[in-house]
Amino acid sequence: MKISYNWLKQFLKTDWSAEKTGELLTDLGLEIEGIDTYQSVKGGLKGIVVGEVLTCVPHPNADRLKITTVAIGDDAPLQIVCGAPNVAAGQKVPVATIGTTLYTETGEAWTIKKGKIRGEESHGMICAEDELGLGKSHDGIMVLDQSIKAGTLAVDLFEIEDDQVFEIGLTPNRADAMSHYGTARDLKAGLIQKDVHVEMITPSVSSFHVDSRTLKIDIDVKDYKLAPRYCGLTITGLKV
Repeated sequence: MKISYNWLKQFLKTDWSAEKTGELLTDLGLEIEGIDTYQSVKGGLKGIVVGEVLTCVPHPNADRLKITTVAIGDDAPLQIVCGAPNVAAGQKVPVATIGTTLYTETGEAWTIKKGKIRGEESHGMICAEDELGLGKSHDGIMVLDQSIKAGTLAVDLFEIEDDQVFEIGLTPNRADAMSHYGTARDLKAGLIQKDVHVEMITPSVSSFHVDSRTLKIDIDVKDYKLAPRYCGLTITGLKV
């Protein structure tokens, strides 16, 4: 069974490392067979910043290329050769700076380097969404909202999640731990044994209310001693 550490920490505010937490879970009988690193976007958009295209002129040696100057914050503007048909002055765009590692759709890594394209220097790359792992489009570069400040880190704009995922070798008798909440409850008990006291945070039910009591379901209890209480409810208006 796979358990997200980020999800566990929604129930328990702990600053333990995933490795240390995994050791405790194993001691509790939830054997950790491995811990995998997960990134919703491979590379985590490290090295990607928002740039403002200051100028955009035709490349003197190539019909389909443009030479741009791009401001990326406090540093001097970069000269970047770009082949996207939609690049234009005034745009806010994602820029992969020198040294940034990008990944192909198949997961192969490649690094942005200073170079010359048809005789003109290029100090970075203005990116399309598929080059960043944010989508499939390669029709042109991503054009961002004009209100975004040049130099803003891309990781601060997009919901990028870094997580560690426990692979638990769960045995059939541990149905209590067949959920994130159940695992968190066991973890809390283990932390108490280590004299670490953290609050168990449960989802809020403050917005839950009963709209109708008219839909009745008949229950036939055969033995009130064996089942002294049996209850249920109907829920409508859910969106999955």
